[in-house]
Amino acid sequence: MNILITGAAGFVGKNLTEALRCIKDGKDRTHPALTIGELYLYDIDSPSELLEEACQKADFVFNLAGVNRPQSQEEFMQGNFGFASTLLDTLKKHHNTCPVMLSSSIQATLVGRYADGEYGKSKKAGEELFFSYAEETGAKVFVYRFPNLFGKWCRPNYNSAVATFCNNIANDLPITVNDPTVTLELLYIDDLIDEMLCALEGTEHRCEFDGVDTVLTANGRYCAAPVTHRVTLGEIVELLQRFAQQPQTLVMPQIPADSFAKKLYSTYLSYLPKEKVSVPLKMNVDARGSFTELLKTENCGQFSVNISKPGITKGQHWHHTKWEFFIVVSGHGLIQLRKIGSDEVLNYEVSGEKIEAVHMLPGYTHNIINLSNTEDMVTLMWANELFSPDKPDTFFEEV
Repeated sequence: MNILITGAAGFVGKNLTEALRCIKDGKDRTHPALTIGELYLYDIDSPSELLEEACQKADFVFNLAGVNRPQSQEEFMQGNFGFASTLLDTLKKHHNTCPVMLSSSIQATLVGRYADGEYGKSKKAGEELFFSYAEETGAKVFVYRFPNLFGKWCRPNYNSAVATFCNNIANDLPITVNDPTVTLELLYIDDLIDEMLCALEGTEHRCEFDGVDTVLTANGRYCAAPVTHRVTLGEIVELLQRFAQQPQTLVMPQIPADSFAKKLYSTYLSYLPKEKVSVPLKMNVDARGSFTELLKTENCGQFSVNISKPGITKGQHWHHTKWEFFIVVSGHGLIQLRKIGSDEVLNYEVSGEKIEAVHMLPGYTHNIINLSNTEDMVTLMWANELFSPDKPDTFFEEV
């Protein structure tokens, strides 16, 4: 399947292009029905010959080209309606009735605060042009009205508040929020790309609009990605500020699967400057080795790494309620546990050659001994709760 992407250098175009390349190269096997042939990547500075060739040979067209920030209001119509006309005329010239997708905007509803916008009018004109083209040629068209988009590679200080907030907070720049109660409908780029691949497979989601609200329906005139998020500006900024504090607190906020927080965190990380990609951690070092906290979670405890010098014994304590996993990833050691009040010692010989997780049981005093005379032993440790100096639940007793 040969595919033409107009506006290929833009935010959506770049993400779509890379997704299709992964499928074409066999790296992404989640869409086995898709066979990707030639990718024609057309943008504002591309030669007209490329558009001619692509419109002759394409089996599917994603029209993502458009104008968001013109020099004058008239350029909205020229860039959004005018190029759409050129594209469809070129397809007709080559008698190519392949399916065509149009990226429109929720502003094309022309209701509420979008009622008089020239941008929305140009997008609405483009939509009607596509629907007329479908009636005239019999070609299948997919018209998507995008809400606010966010995700990696989105340009800050352009047309996405989320991109601007992510970029500025990641780079310690100021942000301005006039009204934190304003609610945005947000569509994550990966969710959009998944929907665009569905369109390519012929399994798109159809919809109609009740004002600016999307109503999914099997025979709808329009198309839509089924998953969006409604979030206030204040909630976005609060999350981003917590993400920015994570290297200092080590606390990872809750980021449930498919949640807005998870998608926003991935987006935020994509804007980190070089000097923030690497995070120095506090190593607690003494003659026995070192102990370093790696990561703390709000509900699932914390992770640490322990380095023991040759012949060193660490631990020799027990907990009422806290429990841990010890996982030796390098070196050779012995883990011992003894139930408080008992003389029986449980011995577990461990090694980085055979990685296993050993429970440190509540009510059992325990230690870990480096059996090597020459090599350090490295142990990853997980505790089911965060360490609290006010209530450490840790009591010295030799095994």
